[in-house]
Amino acid sequence: MFQRPSDLRYYDFLSRIHEHMLFDWYLEIGCRKGRSFANVRGKTIAVDPYFAIDRNVVNHKPALHIFQQTSDDFFDSGFIEALGIEIGVTFLDGMHLIEYLLRDFANTEARSGKNGVVAIHDCCPFSHEMTAREMEPGSKAAWTGDVWKIIPILQRYRPDLELTVMGCKPTGLLLVSNLDPTNRVLSENYEQIADDWIELSLGDYGTDRFFGSFEYTSVESLIAEDFPMFRNIRLPHGLVTAPSFVS
Repeated sequence: MFQRPSDLRYYDFLSRIHEHMLFDWYLEIGCRKGRSFANVRGKTIAVDPYFAIDRNVVNHKPALHIFQQTSDDFFDSGFIEALGIEIGVTFLDGMHLIEYLLRDFANTEARSGKNGVVAIHDCCPFSHEMTAREMEPGSKAAWTGDVWKIIPILQRYRPDLELTVMGCKPTGLLLVSNLDPTNRVLSENYEQIADDWIELSLGDYGTDRFFGSFEYTSVESLIAEDFPMFRNIRLPHGLVTAPSFVS
């Protein structure tokens, strides 16, 4: 049985994080119009093969690097390594196919600090139709693809990670913490994982089995605990990151 997320919308949750916390380096994959990183106040890297930015996305950022290319090409470019960047917080909302997400997560973790956090969108579908690996041409219906698989894959291959599943509307938000940038289990087992999981449907895996493997964490409880997974990565309050307005 599906357990449809009913908490605060994911965008509003992310906005609340960035309004109350500042991070040194933020990475976002799958940005399109730039809405979800517009109010980030730290140094930002945005990656998307086709941007359609329609708003001011710089705002108070001290630096914004935009790459209009695939995430694979971005990671292969060596940009992060060349600048000696250690990613603090990442939001993955790229191609909604598990093999892409698996690569994005592995590449991101390898370039993050151990206290970093990776947020992953669309992991909690509310229908079988939206989990199809191909989006219906011209369809305006919600499409999560098969990225739901990242939860059982990480549970199996990376039990060392801390997974917090937020019931954010419309299709959930997974927060992954306790990262290990030196861990290569996912990369070394990538082909086997892909072979085992790409053709597996949620119906065959079991909807009850999937939703029974975790419990939603409420936004209210996370706020009450002062966002514990971000505690060691956020910068001090009041830190100035950009010049004041000058006329």
